[in-house]
Amino acid sequence: MSIHNFYDSDTTDQIAQQMLGMLLTYESPIGMVGGRIVETEAYMGELDSAAHAFQGRRTSSNEPLYGPAGTVYIYSIHGRYLLDVATQERDVPQGILIRAIQPTIGQEIMYRNRPKFGVELTNGPGKLMSALGIADKTMNFEIIGDGKLNIEVNNRLMPRQISSSGRIGVSDGEWTDKPLRYYVRHNPFVSGIKNQQ
Repeated sequence: MSIHNFYDSDTTDQIAQQMLGMLLTYESPIGMVGGRIVETEAYMGELDSAAHAFQGRRTSSNEPLYGPAGTVYIYSIHGRYLLDVATQERDVPQGILIRAIQPTIGQEIMYRNRPKFGVELTNGPGKLMSALGIADKTMNFEIIGDGKLNIEVNNRLMPRQISSSGRIGVSDGEWTDKPLRYYVRHNPFVSGIKNQQ
């Protein structure tokens, strides 16, 4: 499957599950870094009370969500940068937050970027971006795979078991507890590991 077709090949929640085990890479200024995706969250667009595009909200900040499938959407919360990938066709503002990766490439560089040992290196969406060395929104509007940021959709290690839960840090409306967070069960790099079922 081509990388561009993957992001609108299914519903956003199903794509979020299919991303688990895929290899995420970033060609940083000081070397290649990356790892296997072990945790994602799906955001279902205009009907989703926790989504940035809830009720059709459209601003200069969230405009990448309205781009074609595979568009990079980087945003910041409390000074931390997070990576989202738009799914579905243009003007259907759904996306997937990459919450955690298991480092496999350039661990020394990642540790230099974020000097934390073990799982603390990348077990959260802000942590993984810090470890990758991404601290701005320069790549917004790029298509995953066309630039230095890539998710290799044809390079996936199939998880033995995928679990789901409510999304983390979401407290807005009736979508708060919907099981739209997906993770590789028992993987130590998943955020909030102590709360896994």
